[in-house]
Amino acid sequence: MAEKLKTGDKVEWEASQGKTSGTVKKKLTKPTDIKGHHVAASADNPKYLVESEKSGKEAAHKPAALKKKK
Repeated sequence: MAEKLKTGDKVEWEASQGKTSGTVKKKLTKPTDIKGHHVAASADNPKYLVESEKSGKEAAHKPAALKKKK
């Protein structure tokens, strides 16, 4: 089971260029579009909008892909 995350949490995830870190901006619980990409989020299948520390870009991630930084 993935950790419970909330807005402002610092997280890290694996990207194609290696481990990346960022900040949770919000929990997505309904379908939405982010910069031309459709995110199929729902209450039963939420995603998290995360801003990368390195690039400043936002992307949606599955809860299981994110690890809360200590």
